[in-house]
Amino acid sequence: METLFSNLFVFLLATFLGIEVIKRVSPLLHTPLMSLTNAISAISLVGSLTILGRAESTLSMILGGIAVVASMTNVVSGFLITDRMLKMFKSKDKAPAKTVAGYLFPVFLIWAAANPPEGGFEGINNLVSLAYLVASGLFVMSLKWMNHPTTAKKSVIAGESAMAMSVLGSIVSIPTVDLSHNVNGGQPAYLWIVVCLAIGAIAGYPISRVAMTAVPQRTAFSHCFGGLAVGMVGTAEYFLGQGVTDPTNHHFLSTFQTSVIGLEVMLGFITFTGSFIAFLKLAEKMPTRPIVYKGQNAVNFALLSVALVCAVMVVRDPSQVPLYLAFAAISTIFGVLLVIPIGGADMPTVISLLNSYAGLAASMMGFVLNNPLLIIAGALDGSSGLILSIIMCKAMNRSFTNVLFGAFGQVQTTTGVIEERSYRSAGAEEAAAIMEAAQTVVIVPGYGMAVAQAQHKVRELYDMLSKKGVDVKFAIHPVAGRMPGHMNVLLAEADIPYEKLIEMDDINSDMPQVDVALIIGANDVVNPAAREDPTSQIYGMPIIDVDKAHTVMVIKRSMASGFAGIDNPLFYMDKTLMLFGDAKGFVGEVVKELSGGGH
Repeated sequence: METLFSNLFVFLLATFLGIEVIKRVSPLLHTPLMSLTNAISAISLVGSLTILGRAESTLSMILGGIAVVASMTNVVSGFLITDRMLKMFKSKDKAPAKTVAGYLFPVFLIWAAANPPEGGFEGINNLVSLAYLVASGLFVMSLKWMNHPTTAKKSVIAGESAMAMSVLGSIVSIPTVDLSHNVNGGQPAYLWIVVCLAIGAIAGYPISRVAMTAVPQRTAFSHCFGGLAVGMVGTAEYFLGQGVTDPTNHHFLSTFQTSVIGLEVMLGFITFTGSFIAFLKLAEKMPTRPIVYKGQNAVNFALLSVALVCAVMVVRDPSQVPLYLAFAAISTIFGVLLVIPIGGADMPTVISLLNSYAGLAASMMGFVLNNPLLIIAGALDGSSGLILSIIMCKAMNRSFTNVLFGAFGQVQTTTGVIEERSYRSAGAEEAAAIMEAAQTVVIVPGYGMAVAQAQHKVRELYDMLSKKGVDVKFAIHPVAGRMPGHMNVLLAEADIPYEKLIEMDDINSDMPQVDVALIIGANDVVNPAAREDPTSQIYGMPIIDVDKAHTVMVIKRSMASGFAGIDNPLFYMDKTLMLFGDAKGFVGEVVKELSGGGH
């Protein structure tokens, strides 16, 4: 009981610490933060290595091997792509000096493993505990350093060092358990550990090389691996505890531990399948609109209730293997049913929530294995996902329940009145002339810019206007794109100075003095109906006040509505010019006109 309360204290402390640290992270870095915490959530690798390395049954080796591969895929892809993104944020300040201190301790661990002290493995246990303590601190610092681009590069170094310590500590600690009855001849399964780690690393590398426009679906895809790993480890823990009645046996499952395994497995498998559906939606491999049917919420709640009943019965009698398998299967199915009714407009929140689930599942694993490192790292990841989800919901004026059960984003039925409204359109020549004569231009990027991969052309436009003495800034809405901070990453990829990327709350007060507001592929985040029309579906959602600028120009392929399926009165205002065409092509034509090549 003392250990339980100690672990609960650690979990709560780490959660509150994570919340305080994440709240201070710059919105500019929310996408790299998501990738970093995605990599940290792969701390489940510690539990996976423990299950595989001890080789206490053939089933546990299979499940542990799958978990190691999945976790390692997450580790490699998460840290590599985070590093790629952070290198894009240019700074005039000196880059922080790299330190080798974080890499010396793992080397010392290897030396200690090869030269155990006379006291046996008791000394190794103390050394591993110290390694876990240092790793926990480095995980906290890796998140803290994300509060500004000048320090963010140290985040990856700290995170990688912490993960290296965690992995080596886990491997070193395997022989401290009696392995005389394992299926590997009484020896740790080191060969299988190396093989599975190599497979995971090889699989993770190409995932980290995706284009920046594909980062949202990559993140969702990585969550799949994290959820799968946790589910596999939880299942292995359950089966290893079958028939163990001796409380001194490390596989003995108390009522509390069985309950935690149930929560671990449920969150893991929900994250696994839910993230896969999110990946398919973000990659447009399936409809991005909500998939709904009559009585859907009732079916979901009924299914969840059945899963919980099965879990309670397993907790009461852990020998009920069929009930456990039914519980795991329903959790897997529930992840699919939870995400399919959620539309593309809500994907930023969904990704953040799934990230939180993955972190909480890793913490639950820590409770079962009595591993404070898992508890701390999982709590940090869980609190990160929670904070980002709250930020996303606030930016859309939505609640969690409305996001999860509101089927927001269904195509709305429009009337013929909208089609009769008049609007003004213009070509590249007129648009270039207006911007060239302006003193201030604010560019508002949206997902349309990402789809067209127009960020580099936008950089050319920024350079051309700046050379002509025009003050150019970028207004960033928290939910523009498909994950928090997506637009910041794309613009950083095109070498736009991050000082020019201004958050919505900071830019809105300047909009009445702006000569030209140029919207590139955005719709709902600039829709004045959110501010003026109480009957609108997005009423109350904070927007960028582009309608207060002197002139508004909107680059769109057509007059079709955005992901929320809502018409935008901004398009019909007298001050608005519609610039029809592909974002990349149209911006390129404007740049050509500004350079004099169009004459």
